[in-house]
Amino acid sequence: MLENEYLMQHYVRDRLGEARAIAAAAAVARHASTAIAPAGDDITYTTGRALDLRKVVALYRANHWSSADKPRELRRALRKADAVIAAWHGDDLVGLGYAISDGALVVYYPHLLVLPEYQGRGVGRAIVDRLRARYAGYHQHVLIADGRAVDFYRKCGFERAGRTEPMWIYAGADH
Repeated sequence: MLENEYLMQHYVRDRLGEARAIAAAAAVARHASTAIAPAGDDITYTTGRALDLRKVVALYRANHWSSADKPRELRRALRKADAVIAAWHGDDLVGLGYAISDGALVVYYPHLLVLPEYQGRGVGRAIVDRLRARYAGYHQHVLIADGRAVDFYRKCGFERAGRTEPMWIYAGADH
């Protein structure tokens, strides 16, 4: 009997957690549909993996990311990503974010970049909101925030994961 009570408590807790996640995702989706850069910027957002590699590399270089030095690998990563959101000002690529997912529980956001002159204008937030809306209801949304971006990601709803410590094997030198 105790085992059944235990299972029922966990079932109810899980269903409540799912309901909260769905409600939060709906709020994110509502915000994503209106979270566009301030009027006058004429920023448009597209989904898809077919991007001009020269523009992508220029965006990475402008942010001093070492991935710019590996254009073939960068192109392959974007092609294999589960979702890609690009921000455009006319023909200029001004922001990019992408996600990798297991398709059910976990989504990882490896890269979010915005041209320095467009930072602080809502472009990054709009990309994050669109990605989060795409994965509404997932159990975990994971990223590794560079120290300079921690406050930004907190404003987007992310928080430190309990007492965890980020760990990696990294071949770059830009973090």
